[in-house]
Amino acid sequence: MKSRKFFVALIALVMAAGAATSVTALAQKAASQTPSRAAALAPADAPVLGPVNAPVTIVEFFDPACEACRAMYPYVKQILAKNPKNVRLVIRYVPFHGQVSREAIRVLEAARQQKRFVQVLDALMQHQPTWASHGKPSPEKVWEYAIAAGLNRAQANTYLATGAVETMMKREVAAVESTGIRGTPTFFVNGKQLEDLGPEQLAAMVNAEVQRVSK
Repeated sequence: MKSRKFFVALIALVMAAGAATSVTALAQKAASQTPSRAAALAPADAPVLGPVNAPVTIVEFFDPACEACRAMYPYVKQILAKNPKNVRLVIRYVPFHGQVSREAIRVLEAARQQKRFVQVLDALMQHQPTWASHGKPSPEKVWEYAIAAGLNRAQANTYLATGAVETMMKREVAAVESTGIRGTPTFFVNGKQLEDLGPEQLAAMVNAEVQRVSK
């Protein structure tokens, strides 16, 4: 694992370039989160990686065009791999970067319908510097990388024409506004917010929660 010092430096560089947003505290402190709050953060129809009934839920407010989300992605996958029965990831979409973020969300949701979500997500994260360049974003390249990862575009277009993804994005935007999310990625673990962004901090919080629910 890369050192915390390197990760912090990377986040600082991203912020200095104006390419990612910082995570700010919510109105409620982590200790005040309730089970109902945790459930509200993870709607049943949101994308899930890991066992659906896992006792520990990571909720990530995620913008596919966000460099900091891309930086955290390998660490989140490591956490899931180390806890294959106990931890799941619920993704909440945050289109902070406008059109290119929305196009990536559309593609990801179409991939989910085709059971190609992980493959397409991996491809978009790998090639994010190309399609999500904030100087010259290229939404069409999102499709190129998704198709290379196995997405059927004709089927995707048929699904997107139903308007289901647009409805979902409206809900996601409303959730961001209601919870006070100001930056991505923002993580919650069983309803408690990760206050200090970093791979070590997230891993420690998840490990503590896994131990708690295992008692």
